[in-house]
Amino acid sequence: MSLQLSTLPKFNVPQPAGTSSTSGTAVTWPWTPLDVAWLKFLNSHLASTHALHDLLALLVSYQMGRGHACLDLELLWQDPAHLLDWSDAQINALKQSTSHATSHSSESPPDLFSESVNPWAEAAQTMPWAMGEHSPMVLSQQREGLPRRVYLRRAWQAEQSIQTAIQARLATHFEVPQDTEEKLKSLFGDEAQTTDWQRVACAKALRAGITLITGGPGTGKTTTVVRLLALLQRAAKDQQQTLRIHLAAPTGKAASRLSASIQSALASLPEGWAEGIPSQAATLHQLLQYNPDAAARPAPILATDLVVVDEASMIDLELMARLMACVPAHARLVLLGDKDQLASVEAGAVWSQLCEGAAQSDDRTQAHCHTAYTLPEQTAVLHVSRRFDAHSAIGQWAKLINEGQHEALKARWQTLPITGPLPVAESTDIQRWPDAWRDRSQGALHPEVVNALKLGWTHWLSELKPLLQTGAVCDNLHALQLLNSFSEYQVLCALRQGAWGVQALNERIAGALGLSTNREKSYQASAAQDAWFVGRPVMVTRNDYHLNLMNGDVGQCLPTANGLRVAFPDGEGGVRWVLPSRLDAVETVWAMTVHKSQGSEYDHVLMVLPDRDAPVLTRELLYTGVTRAKSKLTWWAPNPPVLFSAVRQRVTRSGGLADGLFHPAK
Repeated sequence: MSLQLSTLPKFNVPQPAGTSSTSGTAVTWPWTPLDVAWLKFLNSHLASTHALHDLLALLVSYQMGRGHACLDLELLWQDPAHLLDWSDAQINALKQSTSHATSHSSESPPDLFSESVNPWAEAAQTMPWAMGEHSPMVLSQQREGLPRRVYLRRAWQAEQSIQTAIQARLATHFEVPQDTEEKLKSLFGDEAQTTDWQRVACAKALRAGITLITGGPGTGKTTTVVRLLALLQRAAKDQQQTLRIHLAAPTGKAASRLSASIQSALASLPEGWAEGIPSQAATLHQLLQYNPDAAARPAPILATDLVVVDEASMIDLELMARLMACVPAHARLVLLGDKDQLASVEAGAVWSQLCEGAAQSDDRTQAHCHTAYTLPEQTAVLHVSRRFDAHSAIGQWAKLINEGQHEALKARWQTLPITGPLPVAESTDIQRWPDAWRDRSQGALHPEVVNALKLGWTHWLSELKPLLQTGAVCDNLHALQLLNSFSEYQVLCALRQGAWGVQALNERIAGALGLSTNREKSYQASAAQDAWFVGRPVMVTRNDYHLNLMNGDVGQCLPTANGLRVAFPDGEGGVRWVLPSRLDAVETVWAMTVHKSQGSEYDHVLMVLPDRDAPVLTRELLYTGVTRAKSKLTWWAPNPPVLFSAVRQRVTRSGGLADGLFHPAK
């Protein structure tokens, strides 16, 4: 018996909601058009006769779209609401539909979620689409004779290739020069009484083919890697060689920030140690010649001896597999990131899974005679933040959020200074807007909110004012000043949609600042975009290799002698000008989502939360948003219990990467 597509309505698709056969209650299923197209494709090649096969195929596609590498059959059986993040009505409808679909008698239908043996795993074993060497889906992780996970084949292949590559790199040993301790002393000074975790990280990276360095903001990840590069380049120089080094990050913004951090760290090295160390980072897509929207190309083997990748938490499953394939076996690979940040937007939680063994990381700084190092042994955790010290309110909030201390956060919330029409003292790290500033309408912003926003962008608005009032044109220097001053303040939202989401706030902030009324009629964008006007800040949302603009790059629309142009940093301290009409994948970013802010930092962050719970509100999202602020954080939380509830929620993504590395099958 096969479930019919007509009984599986799509979400946000012009089709009536599905109806539970027992209760008659209309329930909308969350299938996307892609999910349904996937099932139609499978059945068009080989139709199934099993009642649960169609559902399993839909659920695998659905979970992939939500960032999971696979469908976890054990969690589907034991805790479907948590795994799928469905409403009670949807879960009840799923239970009823599956029970009746598998019932072949007049007796009460079975409850597939209370069986003693996992019926989903049993059904998966007979799926025709998961049989054969080239099947579109793969069953993995056999336990007690039953599969544990169902993958789309490409996700399974990516996961397997990452595991294989990491294990090979862990087995690759490099000779540690005898004078390493002397060189470490030159860079770090004499060993302190307490463990110098940056020194430990350098020592780990000297000995094996892969090293993970994780730590929060200000813990010195970039400083550590610069000293590592100095050590390795000095050792190569002693051998009359020069290492080929490549630096990369997942987005243009993150690459630009890595370049700036490297340049700053190079200045702190002892004289003569900076020679041969590059300071310009590329995006991973540029380095790996990877375009997920184009036809697949063979992975190029890089001509390199060492690759450093920052913001590794943003790397998805397939991009990480591509990276592992492109870095040659003889080269070192060093990955930097914060294990507590949000996972990648695309499928996989690669970085957090790779760092699962971080708690087992040791502080040994000497090479050991292992057949192969373990990943925990090659994971260095940087514990001490130089940005957020023990007295930093932002650092304390980040720590409490990471630990899930919701009761402690409730107490701190009550003690936060409340900002009014005028800002609180400059020494105050964290403040909150009054509860009275709740925005209950879809219309104009509360007058006090408008005033507070203007205060946040005071510096930028003062620099923009002459261009608006006098009709002056903008040169490269002025454009660079405007780009820098705008980035001092950023509104971050948890959601894209709704009154508290990015889209609504962007529309209303432009009007509140009085900028969107100054529109250049000759530069109207497509119907899906805002009109272009002086001061409009935009973010690139898709890599554009022709314009050399990457996803995450932020620019600003400014007047020039040739009309309106959009200025972007060129990554070398200058500005690149682009015609607005050539930008077909940008969005306004007075406000942006926390996800989009990864890889960036701002002096002052306004963190906007919705007035009700939402699935994306998690501990990781709050931590990522809070730590984007370098010196000041302001909360706009119209319903504070939503904040405290979010602290208790964790991002969970199904996948077998950690199992394969830390608990290999016997």
